Amino acid sequence: MRRTDREIAELADVLAVLDRCEVIRVGFCVDDQPYIVPMNFAYEVIDEKIAVYLHCAGVGRKLDMLRRNSRICFEADCSYRTLEAELACNWSAEYESVMGEGDICILQDGTQKSHALDVLMARHGFAGTPQYDPEELTAVTVLRISVASITGKRHLRQ
Repeated sequence: MRRTDREIAELADVLAVLDRCEVIRVGFCVDDQPYIVPMNFAYEVIDEKIAVYLHCAGVGRKLDMLRRNSRICFEADCSYRTLEAELACNWSAEYESVMGEGDICILQDGTQKSHALDVLMARHGFAGTPQYDPEELTAVTVLRISVASITGKRHLRQ
């Protein structure tokens, strides 16, 4: 990271930024053809490893690409605000962001899918224990990113 003064060094602080983010962008690449998708997400930490959960329809370009290359990157950002200045070269921005890499897979097991969906529902405010229609649970595609590396960066006015 070039601007080490803006690096978020502690994992707990990186995850706190991720908690404030509404959308995660997942980057796929096959045959030198990049593709990025904004997605709804949730995460959990299990044995000091981060798992990011996503859900989507059962067909589409991202699924075609992940079947060919499961290595992905991701980015999420929040707290963005333009900082104006008298001189154009002095304009800047406030922000917080998280970037990472990992492997993505499609969850096949119903118990794993239910658990991932529970994590997603809890993140978005569902209280209690969600119930899933078995047909709909079978139909939904649930993805898990096993995070290999993650970094955070921020620039906030004091």
